[in-house]
Amino acid sequence: MKYKAPGKCPVCGEKLEITKLNCPKCSTSIEGEFRPCRFCRLPKDELEFINTFIMCRGNIKDVEKELGISYPTVRSKLDSVIKSLGLEDESKKRSERKEVNSQKRDSLNQLKELKQQILDKLANGQLTTKEAMDKIKKLKS
Repeated sequence: MKYKAPGKCPVCGEKLEITKLNCPKCSTSIEGEFRPCRFCRLPKDELEFINTFIMCRGNIKDVEKELGISYPTVRSKLDSVIKSLGLEDESKKRSERKEVNSQKRDSLNQLKELKQQILDKLANGQLTTKEAMDKIKKLKS
């Protein structure tokens, strides 16, 4: 009978490393330091949650129904898995990048609007060509 390899040391709680691999067919053994996949270290309940989440194709309402739990509980379990997988920082970085990109888009849109206002004033005769050019140059600096 084969058992799931433990992910944490039963004595101190640190992450365990795989140091030996064995082929059951030819008995070849390889020793070294091997890193298990992120999912291999998850506790059974989190693996079961991920399985359900994937089977529901990430649809939280379906996960709620399948597990008989509320939306906040699904979110909490998902946050716990994200933390266990060490993806918390990546998620935060992604959110920060989205925010920075959104701010850049907003700034570019404001700049386009100001340029268009200057061009409209130029077209209406409210500004001379030189005044319009000076205003646009100021926008760039």
